[in-house]
Amino acid sequence: MTPTVDLRRPLPVTVAVVLVYVGGLANTALGVLVLLARYEVDATDVLAVSLVGAATILLGLLTVAGGSSLARGSRLARNLLTAYLTLLVVLQILAVALTELDPTIAVALLAAVVVIAAVWIPPAARRYFARTAPAASDPSPIA
Repeated sequence: MTPTVDLRRPLPVTVAVVLVYVGGLANTALGVLVLLARYEVDATDVLAVSLVGAATILLGLLTVAGGSSLARGSRLARNLLTAYLTLLVVLQILAVALTELDPTIAVALLAAVVVIAAVWIPPAARRYFARTAPAASDPSPIA
């Protein structure tokens, strides 16, 4: 008798997936705001603000793209999203230093930290991403 694998997605992972979609779209919009903020900074900071804004847009879109893989329990997606969100946190800290968007960026920072915590900390989430798919030679449990 083979052990059964619980395929239901735990609540923390579902919350993380929703936050990934919302956060990715919000980070894309935040990147546009940072990009537009280049018109309000000193001439020496225009290039830096433009690069931070463009990178934030790109990472926001990559985060949205990884949301569906995260929902399916992909460990690669969890690792990539953690890397994307870590880079976004660094970019958001740079944006705070370069622009005057402090309250908006503070909310985005908090959301990124919550998503990382929801995917890595709860034991149910760790088990969900640690599960292994049955090998091709194993008989189907449906049969």
